Amino acid sequence: FCGECLQPCLQVPSPLCPLCRMPFDPKKVEKASSVEKQLSSYKAPCRGCSKKVTLAKMRSHVSSCAKVQEQMANCPKFVPVVPTSQPIPSHIPNRLTFVCPYCGARNLDQQELVKHCMENHRNDPNKVVCPVCSAMPWGDPSYKSANFLQHLLHRHKFSYDTFVDYNIDEEAALQAALALSLSEN
Repeated sequence: FCGECLQPCLQVPSPLCPLCRMPFDPKKVEKASSVEKQLSSYKAPCRGCSKKVTLAKMRSHVSSCAKVQEQMANCPKFVPVVPTSQPIPSHIPNRLTFVCPYCGARNLDQQELVKHCMENHRNDPNKVVCPVCSAMPWGDPSYKSANFLQHLLHRHKFSYDTFVDYNIDEEAALQAALALSLSEN
């Protein structure tokens, strides 16, 4: 696991493995030296300035690259055309706010849901249905996650609305992603 994924697991009195939820000793966590070596030896071009940078230093470079910052500044920002007083049509599922599957707390966006569950339900062993997944067209409203907190941490770090077109099926979305990926390289 990378440090960012492992860090939340280390901030509790009795750390649990992010994968199997078994207790582990943080003093016995080892760096994957072979992975670090690969990240330090492979270079790739920056998406902004095209400078070749080792993968180990890419995040740092991208965060300070003037060309990337310029590209980000030119990205369109979502702004509603006009506020509406019209009700949201009932046939469109709410994919913006969710109910905590443990305690029923309402109106939590994805980030708030993750934070709420980490703060209030970290040690809850109950298997629950992920409200984010069940709101998605591909979601199964009866599937209960064996490790809901890890599921949240790994699967819901971003909003699906940013990346998903709900009006196309899975195969069309896969083909569009492959075409875009090929055109960028």
